[in-house]
Amino acid sequence: EMESAGLYTLAAKFGVRALSILTISDSLVNGGEISSEMREQKLNEMVEIALNSF
Repeated sequence: EMESAGLYTLAAKFGVRALSILTISDSLVNGGEISSEMREQKLNEMVEIALNSF
């Protein structure tokens, strides 16, 4: 993931911590997908975990 790589490179250069949150909503392998409501709920959970990790 190019943006995350850039973020981590700059964080390392300046000696700060960095975090990226990535999510997958659809599967090209089996055609599965999640609803927009579930995506929103899971994103909120990921953000909460990220905020609590710092």
